[in-house]
Amino acid sequence: MNSPNVSAVIDRDAQTHAALTHLSGIVSFFVIPLVVYLMQQDKSSVLADAAREALNFQITLAIAWFGALAAASILIGFLLMPLIAIFGLVFCVIAAVATARGERYRYPLALRLIT
Repeated sequence: MNSPNVSAVIDRDAQTHAALTHLSGIVSFFVIPLVVYLMQQDKSSVLADAAREALNFQITLAIAWFGALAAASILIGFLLMPLIAIFGLVFCVIAAVATARGERYRYPLALRLIT
């Protein structure tokens, strides 16, 4: 029989891992969120949901980076690159903080390619 404290520890660990999954996008782009998602996709958990959301956001950022690189030939891409980097950093941190508080976070402007 599980006591309430055991389930609270499990939920807290899942929240911590979910927050780290959101933060991992800063250094690994989509690699760590993809690995976590593939390992947790069959489980209906906080971690699987956070990994899916982080993966969708990182894919959206990758598309934006490719667009900015393509637009660099007409010089507007050089203006977009710092904005994309700041946007990615800020929203990864916001997502991690919200997830650590136990909230489910949805990134703004993220394409929902993985459902």
